[in-house]
Amino acid sequence: MNSVHLGLIGLGWWGGVLADSARKSGRAEVVTCFSRSPDTRATFTKAHGGRGVESVDALLKDTEIEGVLIATPHTTHASFIEQAASAGKHVFVEKPLTLTVEEGRKAARAADKAGVVLQVGQSRRRQPANRKIKAMIDAGEFGKVLQLEGNQSSPAGHNPNLSQWRRDPRESPAGGMTGMGVHQIDNFNYFVGPARKLFAFSKHIATPLRLDDATAFVIEYESGPLGYIGTSFFTPQITDTTVYGQDAAVWNTEDGKKLYVQRRGDPERTEQAIESIDIVADELAEFADCIQGGRKPETGAREGLEVVALLEAVIESSRSGRAVDIADFR
Repeated sequence: MNSVHLGLIGLGWWGGVLADSARKSGRAEVVTCFSRSPDTRATFTKAHGGRGVESVDALLKDTEIEGVLIATPHTTHASFIEQAASAGKHVFVEKPLTLTVEEGRKAARAADKAGVVLQVGQSRRRQPANRKIKAMIDAGEFGKVLQLEGNQSSPAGHNPNLSQWRRDPRESPAGGMTGMGVHQIDNFNYFVGPARKLFAFSKHIATPLRLDDATAFVIEYESGPLGYIGTSFFTPQITDTTVYGQDAAVWNTEDGKKLYVQRRGDPERTEQAIESIDIVADELAEFADCIQGGRKPETGAREGLEVVALLEAVIESSRSGRAVDIADFR
């Protein structure tokens, strides 16, 4: 198939990752891009190719592009999705889909009405380590899954060059949840299905930014297991995911680089051979396939909305000091 031509809205650090990964996928290419700053557009196109345009309208009127990548502040996602869908462009939006389920539903309806693909960048379920964990669960190798643990944190909050919008509590409610913790939410949904209830803490403790320093919450899943997720914007880098079952436990460590398994009766855990892939290139290859093949993406509106429901529940529980039912946010 021919390479799918894409437009990119949002030319920050992650916009560059998306442009490079689209090219690496061999299935897509960013040919048009927009940022409000002419200097940013010039710098971006010099580094990543394509041509800069002066407005979102100009980008959406470009007949060469079939789809749009959105890598902008979280509060802008819904509006850009609706604009792109109304222009007949397929949409890939970075996680989270939106910050509220209400906004997410509105964006999803716009995409559905226009008959365009809406894909959410929940990429970490694509790690071969997580694919292996899911296959083990489905094959019954854990027996009954009892508990899940996940932590995705980074020292990004200490970076003096951190984008101003990422410092804003309105863009990053519950601290590291919106930028990082939502990956673990999606992983757990992928492994064991929808959540029933959660209880969360999220607080500012010591750091100079207005963001919460630490966020932690416990989840009860409809299928039975309990889960714990922690996240912070102010700690050393960590992305670990663990699943405990009656018959085995498995650890995905170092952001998918290593996988360990310990079965009931084994004296210690053993490392498993695991491949490494570019998970962003993989999801953008799927986006191109969905555009050209008319199929639905693995992480579409339904999966994105489920993540947003838990994000809203974390915010409410940490505010109220009470456990909350996820059904109240779906």
